[in-house]
Parts: sequence; structure tokens; C-alpha cells
Amino acid sequence: MAQSKYVTLRHNPPKLKVKENARELVITTISCMCDNTHYLTLKKNSEGDFKLDGGRFSLSNWQFKYPVHDIEWTADEGNWNKVFEMINSSTETISEVKSR
Repeated sequence: MAQSKYVTLRHNPPKLKVKENARELVITTISCMCDNTHYLTLKKNSEGDFKLDGGRFSLSNWQFKYPVHDIEWTADEGNWNKVFEMINSSTETISEVKSR
């Protein structure tokens, strides 16, 4: 029996790169339930702070083990590995990151 995308990504996470001085990230996540795909956006606001958005889904759906503001503040510091670790603490795992 083949493993789910979620399990495969948990055992072999992709190398994630963020463009230097990125102002926006689109993070593709795979759910532990049926391998559904969802998108998170981290985008700088007019004050230069990152804000996390789940699009049409509430951020509570991801069930992060960290408060959303901690993820945003870590993104403001540019500590992307920690941001990805915080996002992967949820019921979803990251499959891809695009930045600009």
C-alpha cells in the first residue's frame, strides 16, 4: 500500500528556500486528512510586518501548536526555518514555498 503525501512529506521534508528580503510567501500545505491541499500566505503589511492568512479558511483549521502572532513575529525576524517548524507543528505539513 502506498504512503500518503502527508506521511511521505513528514518522513522526507522538502528543502524550503525563501527569497532574500521576501515580501510575500505562499506556503502549500498537505493535510493529514485525505491529503487535501491548502494555502497559507505570509504577506508584509503597510507597516512592514508579516501577517498570516489562510485564504478562505480560518487559521484555527491548521491547529498550530503556536499562537499565530508568534509565527508572524518569527517571520518578521526572518527566521524561516523556525517559521516552517511552527507551521509543521499543525495537522498539516508544508510541501512547497514560493516567495517574492
